[in-house]
Amino acid sequence: MTFARGAVKEIPTDAENVYAFRVAGHLDAEAMEALAEYMNTVFDRSNREDEVHMLFDLSEYTGSDNSALFRSEVVKSRWRSLGNVGKYAVIGAPDVAARMIELFDFLIPVDARTFSAGEREAAWTFVGTRPLQG
Repeated sequence: MTFARGAVKEIPTDAENVYAFRVAGHLDAEAMEALAEYMNTVFDRSNREDEVHMLFDLSEYTGSDNSALFRSEVVKSRWRSLGNVGKYAVIGAPDVAARMIELFDFLIPVDARTFSAGEREAAWTFVGTRPLQG
């Protein structure tokens, strides 16, 4: 099963524990909440021995509906990610988001890193897989 909703499309990989997504355009509240529900389902199925790794490619991201950040499923998935996500890579994060991710890397139990669009290969290496060709 692959996720696609609005500006978000899952990038298939050959690793069962890596969930990668491309966000192209504006991320609306409905897509953000649907993605949160999807990841909550993933967290329900996983166990702590099989940490989930996540990669977001934001190279073509143009912004989001900030009101969605406070929807219950979105808040729930963010809290649950602290206990379920091992590595979190973001490609092409806007400057403000990149600084926030780098700061939170020191405060949370998730190994979070940002990569420029030119460091795409390094981001995939960090999460331990490659996108499937399709």
